[in-house]
Amino acid sequence: MVPVKKEDLRQLVTHTTIEIYEELTPQLIKLIDETKHDDSLTEAQKQDEISLHMMGYVKSCTNEIMIEVLAEILGIQED
Repeated sequence: MVPVKKEDLRQLVTHTTIEIYEELTPQLIKLIDETKHDDSLTEAQKQDEISLHMMGYVKSCTNEIMIEVLAEILGIQED
């Protein structure tokens, strides 16, 4: 779908955002769980690591959202 109005673009981005966040959430949960159970880290280090995981998650999601939306608009196919 190539959006012709801002509302169409908004819907495309919203739909893609939901899909990407749902797709990548299990990886984030796994990383957080592993970090919480890492006995070699202090509680402060665990919180720092979890914060880094969260930032990486948001960055990854944002990148994938942009790629997916642009690919849809430009008609770029998967390899």
